[in-house]
Amino acid sequence: MSEVCALFISDLHLQPAHPATSKAFFDFLERHARHAQQLYLLGDLFEYWAGDDDITDPFHQQVVAALRAVSEAGVVIYWIAGNRDFLVGARFAEITNAILLPETWVAEIGGHQVVVLHGDAQCTQDTQYMEFRAMVRQPAWQAQFTAMPLAQRKAIIAGLRADSRKEQSGKSYEIMDVTPQAIADVFAETGAEVMIHGHTHRPALHRVDDKLRYVLPDWEPEAAPPRGGWIAIAADGAITRHDLNGAVIAS
Repeated sequence: MSEVCALFISDLHLQPAHPATSKAFFDFLERHARHAQQLYLLGDLFEYWAGDDDITDPFHQQVVAALRAVSEAGVVIYWIAGNRDFLVGARFAEITNAILLPETWVAEIGGHQVVVLHGDAQCTQDTQYMEFRAMVRQPAWQAQFTAMPLAQRKAIIAGLRADSRKEQSGKSYEIMDVTPQAIADVFAETGAEVMIHGHTHRPALHRVDDKLRYVLPDWEPEAAPPRGGWIAIAADGAITRHDLNGAVIAS
């Protein structure tokens, strides 16, 4: 079996209230990630991230320690922010020894030109979300928000999450999915042949002409059926999708 160059995960939404997801994540790190060359975390690893000063939270400490152990095993960890954890910053990166990437990143992996991203910026039909996204991604907004007391930030985030759930209940899957033109633009701008992203919670392999677009699953091991998994790229160029048990999913 060819050596694994890189593994890709997203949308775990880690939180103390979902211990089964945390256990699945820690098992993945121990059994799979520490044996790869690279690990890409493509957003929404956490249910939310109020700022790097929350890194001392006991649950966050557990996640940070697990990631640091993978890094110390020789794995290069890359991070792309999601819509839940875009406030992850330099302190988190330093402690986990992760490399923070911009919203869109192209790398040669296993002989492929691969573009990785979270995917929310490509949901352009959801104009309400796109307006909110543009606001919270501004450095000035983030500086003002993180200057607030941590407890106040968490209360604001809880309110925003509640509002978001109400809004999503009235939106179609099509509106909350990526738009074909936005995807085509990323391929054209980057010259990549393979795209890997998350965010939509609609795992699939899409073939468009000579391009491949892989969508990562969200993680919920206790759902029926269980959800979760990852994508692997091997040194020989093979790209495989895996379920939570590590089994290859037919493409």
